[in-house]
Amino acid sequence: MTQLKSTYPLYLNNKAAQPNTDLAVTDKFTGEVAFRTALATPDVIEEAIAGAVRAAEPMARLASYEKQDVLMHCVARFKERFDELAYALCIEAGKPIKDAEGEVGRLIDTFRIAAEEAVRNYGEVQPLDISPRAKGYMGMWKRVPIGPCSFISPFNFPLNLAAHKIAPAIAMGCPFVMKPASMTPLGAIIMGEVLAECDVLPEGAFSILPASRAGADLFTTDERLKLLSFTGSPGVGWELKAKAGKKKVVLELGGNAAVIVDHDADLDHALERIIFGAFYQSGQSCIGVQRIIIHDSVYDEFKAMLVAKTATLVSGDPKERDTFIGPMISEKEAKRLKGWIDAAVEAGATLLCGGKLDGAMLEATLLEGVPENCDANREEAFGPLANLSRFTDWSEALEQVNDSKFGLQAGIFTRDIHKVLEAWDSLDVGGVVVNDVSSYRVDNMPYGGVKDSGLGREGIRFAMEDMSEIRNLVIRRQ
Repeated sequence: MTQLKSTYPLYLNNKAAQPNTDLAVTDKFTGEVAFRTALATPDVIEEAIAGAVRAAEPMARLASYEKQDVLMHCVARFKERFDELAYALCIEAGKPIKDAEGEVGRLIDTFRIAAEEAVRNYGEVQPLDISPRAKGYMGMWKRVPIGPCSFISPFNFPLNLAAHKIAPAIAMGCPFVMKPASMTPLGAIIMGEVLAECDVLPEGAFSILPASRAGADLFTTDERLKLLSFTGSPGVGWELKAKAGKKKVVLELGGNAAVIVDHDADLDHALERIIFGAFYQSGQSCIGVQRIIIHDSVYDEFKAMLVAKTATLVSGDPKERDTFIGPMISEKEAKRLKGWIDAAVEAGATLLCGGKLDGAMLEATLLEGVPENCDANREEAFGPLANLSRFTDWSEALEQVNDSKFGLQAGIFTRDIHKVLEAWDSLDVGGVVVNDVSSYRVDNMPYGGVKDSGLGREGIRFAMEDMSEIRNLVIRRQ
């Protein structure tokens, strides 16, 4: 049986350090303290940033194969520690064990993709002789590492969303400091432990620093850091951007994603995928399905299917393999969403199923007829809640999707290619997924949003572009 240690260090300039055990991390199902980690003070964060600055030049000079070797070492070690990583996720995030195993698989994929991209950092030769004054000149450009980077990762995917920052930074040759979410720091700490085994990385190449939000301003404000990549809530993300100064900022923020089910959709397939998209890991995904927009001709049939299927979902201990709905990240968050559900019903929505709360366990919940101004409709639920509405005209459905301050991804279930192309042209989102849910993501694709959902794109190659700068070379032939 996998077991966790009672204490874990932070990683400062490539090395484990245990200055304290001030951060207590709970088992999200039992509420008991599962382990303790070191908590970085401002002095430690300052030392880490200074180390990253010193490491910038030697990190940039690493050969492509050396960066690839580091990333492939991580792939091999994550495979060896698969069960430990999955169990850690199950405990610190409350993620059902089958979902936790899926995330470890994606962690491995993400580092493997980065290993491939580490040897594909191409440039371009550009003709400059476009007019008489440039005759005899030629140009070329390449991408060079942007320098020290700051990463802040969220609680809901403690492994893979951290990996989407760490892996491209190594592939590009950027040193970094990372603040993992205080509620779920262990995944990033284990990544630090594996990276510490790589002697080729210069001292200061990485630091993994659990820190309180109050003491972590340096991750955002320090001008020596050249990029801030933040994944988390919109309120925090836009505030950090305002404080970030001159550095480049990438924000992966929230959403209240919609799916459209057209009259010609395969309803059995749509049911399976929408149940997954809405309630996978208790709905705690920024691209989780929150709004289900159904064609009027199949609305009643599909509603009945959704309600019946939702009622069968097993809630309970995430360590049990048949559990589908585990705890939300905290009782406070569960109470917050329960309040939104109750307010929507009071405002006129119909509760179709679910809605009961027990500690951090909130039942999978379906509502219909939620008034537009309710938090359950306008804001990001980030929990096991989805709302049903109907449409008769395809353009009307697209307008419903766009009627949101968020724009991360959307799913559409239809067999009509013309409607697919219209959606691709019209939906104000970062990605459109056809015959699957908004929650679908492959780790090499460009991923990110518009409007309040953020700016910039992740996906290894696209993250590497953000972590680099174009350096031009002009040559005059003699």
